[in-house]
Amino acid sequence: MTQVTVTFLQQLSPSEVIPSSRSLPGTARIELAAGITPEYSRFLYQCVGSELNWADRLDSTREQWNEVLQRPGSETWVLYLDGSPKGYFELVTASGATGSEVEIFYFGLFPEATGQGLGGVLLTEALDRAWSLATRWPGLPGITRVWLHTCSLDGPAALPNYQARGLKIYRTEAEDSQVRDASMGLWPEPAA
Repeated sequence: MTQVTVTFLQQLSPSEVIPSSRSLPGTARIELAAGITPEYSRFLYQCVGSELNWADRLDSTREQWNEVLQRPGSETWVLYLDGSPKGYFELVTASGATGSEVEIFYFGLFPEATGQGLGGVLLTEALDRAWSLATRWPGLPGITRVWLHTCSLDGPAALPNYQARGLKIYRTEAEDSQVRDASMGLWPEPAA
């Protein structure tokens, strides 16, 4: 077991978003993955999380994975660079009596895309899309909160990026976690 610090961050108003000062390169775009399949979602999850010990969803069945993708207010947006996916964010919404809360359920860049200034731009887009989600989902109550969590296993730029975009820490907790190799199953083992 490894002790992991989990940090929860939130925004309570779209006015709290601090946009990145950078912009996407001319060969990049961020697109909604309308009709995303569990297979493509899992591909994105593993490509981003394989070096960050993201393994919590790897035991999910196709049906469980699809249930998250099909919830009202769930969206997946993909960052493409030169035609290839290089990162993504997944939004999941929960509605209550006073409005809707959007969790940035997963967010990240493929390992080869880190260190290029893309994270701040992608997070700005994630926050903007989260705050405007009710405009794309008729009948969804207005958004009152956007939140996410990160942990000490994430990349070193994760927490500073979240804070630089205006997300504020509201809770931290330590937990014992069984750290698993998230790259298992990504590639077959070489023949001996």
